Amino acid sequence: MKKKVGNMMVTAVVLTGLLAGCSSNGSGVEGSTAPASTSAATAKASGEPAKGKATVQFWHSLGGKTGEYMTAMIDRFNASHPNIEVVGTFQGNYDETATKLQQSIAASTAPDVTMLERAYVEQFADAEVLQDLNSYMKSSKLSADDFVPGLMGHSTFNNKLVSLPLNRSTPIFYINKDMLDEKGLAVPTTWDELNKVANALVIKEGSEYKRYGLTMVHDSWYPIAFIAQAGGKFFNEKATSVDFIDNGIGDKVFSYLKDMQKSGALYYPPSQNSGSIVNQMFTDGKVGMMFQSTGVMGSLSNLKFKMVTAFMPKDKVNAEPTGGANIAMTTGSKQKDAAWEFINWVETDPQGGLQFIIDTGYLPFTKKMVETKQIQDLWTKEPNRKVAYDQLQFAVDTNKSVVWPEVMKEFHSVMQAIMYDSKDIKSSLDGFKKETERILKSK
Repeated sequence: MKKKVGNMMVTAVVLTGLLAGCSSNGSGVEGSTAPASTSAATAKASGEPAKGKATVQFWHSLGGKTGEYMTAMIDRFNASHPNIEVVGTFQGNYDETATKLQQSIAASTAPDVTMLERAYVEQFADAEVLQDLNSYMKSSKLSADDFVPGLMGHSTFNNKLVSLPLNRSTPIFYINKDMLDEKGLAVPTTWDELNKVANALVIKEGSEYKRYGLTMVHDSWYPIAFIAQAGGKFFNEKATSVDFIDNGIGDKVFSYLKDMQKSGALYYPPSQNSGSIVNQMFTDGKVGMMFQSTGVMGSLSNLKFKMVTAFMPKDKVNAEPTGGANIAMTTGSKQKDAAWEFINWVETDPQGGLQFIIDTGYLPFTKKMVETKQIQDLWTKEPNRKVAYDQLQFAVDTNKSVVWPEVMKEFHSVMQAIMYDSKDIKSSLDGFKKETERILKSK
């Protein structure tokens, strides 16, 4: 195991500052760099644990308002468990948390429980530093079948159940319905329809665009979605190369996006703070449609127009990559029973994950949670929130690899070359393929 941990540490520098699919600071919600408010438990982190209490260190990546909801959940647990104190600590965005976790494992200072962006779970599982939860699940009369299938793609590796869903999301299609109605346009359901509607919404005065048709966050999540919708996969079956380049799907996806960008049908934002930028443009009516995380739905308030949500338009098929983070226990924890008590409570208690999901807008992750009166009433009141859950029937995760962080860095480079610098699509993708194959061979 020491060799695997050492290999994992090699990528620690790569992780810092990267953007993971729906893990990035780009959404303005998930993996936030803004500090969360501190719970009473967190304030005691550097002191001695209360006498007779088991102290569980929990690292997470949620800041701002979402972090406040996380803190409230931890406080609810502590108030109802007099023999356990969970100390919740904000560690920065998803990438920063993963890097700090790697470093803490090497230094034998890892937390008992951690939040992990789902695409990083395999890397830590491969290093054998995440606890197999199968026996704990069995003791609590739980099984993987109790969870929503579309959210379990990053939970089991090498027959070990090493993580469970927590703050999970999908990309979703946000539409200014008033804007479409004014032009007699229907909500697009295919790429062809999306192209036509987006172009129809453009308002250009001279050389200046007053209104764009569509926008999306600068994040690998969205091109990955397009690749899957066109019938492609990110990696091939043996994970020795990328799937979507030789078959022409990569060229198709980026050509589609560039053509829309050139006509003003697509506004592609700057890489920095792109989530906040596109949210504001949509709110201000400067763009009619937006691809964003379901996790921002609660922040799109006080709109002056009717907003509806829909599935992302398909090409050959409907396909939705999932995002967000899971919760996991580290193998080095000395408080495993208490750590599991916390994880189990988060996953199953109405005051745990259910209330957190209602507060934040993330996806319900157990079948029982979906069936609760609270969720059903919420979806009746706010049907836009149910769309993200319904999309899970088309959930795909084709970018799983222990070296995904390194590959992701290269993918972001090719995205930037094509979308910002207007580099040749084919040669850019060929270069990406070559570098990715080198990385995959080195794992």
